[in-house]
Amino acid sequence: MQKITVIPATKPKRAAQAAVQHKRRRVAGYARVSTDKEEQQNSYEAQLDYYTNYIKSRAEWEFVNVYTDEGISALNTKKREGFKQMMADALAGKIDLIITKSVSRFARNTVDSLTSIRQLKEKGVECYFEKENIWTFEGSGEIMLTIMASLAQEESRSISENVTWGKRKAMADGKIFIPWKNFLGYKKGKDGKPVIVPKEAEIVKTIYRLFMEGESYSAIARYLTNKGIPSPMGKAEWPVGTVKSILQNETYKGDKLLQKKFTVDFLAKKQKVNEGEIPQHYLTESHDAIIPPKEWEAVQVEIKRRATIGPRVKLSPFTSKIRCGGCGAWFGPKVWHSNSKYRRTVWQCNDRYKNKTCQTPHVTEAEIKAEFVPAVSHILENREKRIADYRKEQNRLRNDAAIEAEIVKLERIVTSAWEAIQNNATDALERLKQHDEAKERQAELERQKAINRDRADSLEAIIQTLERCKNPRFDERLWLAIVDYVEVGSDGQMTVLFKK
Repeated sequence: MQKITVIPATKPKRAAQAAVQHKRRRVAGYARVSTDKEEQQNSYEAQLDYYTNYIKSRAEWEFVNVYTDEGISALNTKKREGFKQMMADALAGKIDLIITKSVSRFARNTVDSLTSIRQLKEKGVECYFEKENIWTFEGSGEIMLTIMASLAQEESRSISENVTWGKRKAMADGKIFIPWKNFLGYKKGKDGKPVIVPKEAEIVKTIYRLFMEGESYSAIARYLTNKGIPSPMGKAEWPVGTVKSILQNETYKGDKLLQKKFTVDFLAKKQKVNEGEIPQHYLTESHDAIIPPKEWEAVQVEIKRRATIGPRVKLSPFTSKIRCGGCGAWFGPKVWHSNSKYRRTVWQCNDRYKNKTCQTPHVTEAEIKAEFVPAVSHILENREKRIADYRKEQNRLRNDAAIEAEIVKLERIVTSAWEAIQNNATDALERLKQHDEAKERQAELERQKAINRDRADSLEAIIQTLERCKNPRFDERLWLAIVDYVEVGSDGQMTVLFKK
């Protein structure tokens, strides 16, 4: 008959799974605080001292290190350098036991928490969570850990939702949120509103001036870099995207659009541009402007104009402004005698050699400027009347009451049709057609509103420039603001066509 003899365990399970080659368990602590506020700093330092003394006080333990993360969220482990170093050392066989305050200090993401624990367990590394009294080598350890990590994750979700609600409520009340440390031109005032930093404001003004003088984003970035001016992030080299962002940021004209982005996933902290998913708030004249609003609007018009041209290394004020009267193509710059003292730049039809029938001659920049001066003299002589006409047209374009009224009427049709469809009305197909047509018309009206706004902004740029320019001379800003294009005829005669 088979005989079974029980051999009782003589060591605790945790000790049995510890690395056998060491008489003393190599122990590390992990401490983390999620904010950099003073009270949390005290907590951070207290944790650091506590785990150092706690581990060293145990004769059976050998102190390795206390790994720390300061001002870092526990929602995932991607940016937690202290945590990642601890994991690397543990998996490399340098640690037998990790002690931390609680599951929520380790990770508030259930998946990250369990994944890390299992990786450590495979290498014979145990974790101990003091608050919950969980040892991961115990039989119930992983079950308890799963429950506690899930609760911690839900706690994070609740905190995230409360914080988000608080921020959105503050935005609705007009409170301004700006990344002050990396924002050029302003600092946070005592009342929480932006206060101009004069030295930085001059850099912003330089960027806007260079852009309106025809410089590209990359050329402005190179200029600032060569001048030794640090970027808003404190870097020696200016990114092109930073220049473009400064030129488009409404904060510099004294306004503020709130909730430009929002967090999609509280665990991954992933953000996306707000394209209408959640409400936004636009504050007008919320603080002092660095760039006058009219000048800012003129820059936006120029940005849109350049977008139709495409990327170029160097933008000339004549780019996409000189048109061939023969074939309709745009003129482009051509360098003649580039390696001699007779070097000069002329503007020539880009399709002259593609289209053999095109005989339109080239023109020089001096000829273009000479043609512009008498043409603009007539404009300036009638400046007041022209500005009055532009203002009248602006008011018409910005008065979208009729469009809004039609949109509201269409919304009632959409709602009524949708309710009928859901209630299985007998004329559901007809209602569906009404629904789709009304939605299409709404989209068309919204596009029209945007076109009207852009046109009104373009007129503002023209008005601003006309008010500033007093003498009939070639001025790049005046040229860019009021000239639609110059048409060159087959006989070389030029006709200046102004924006309407």
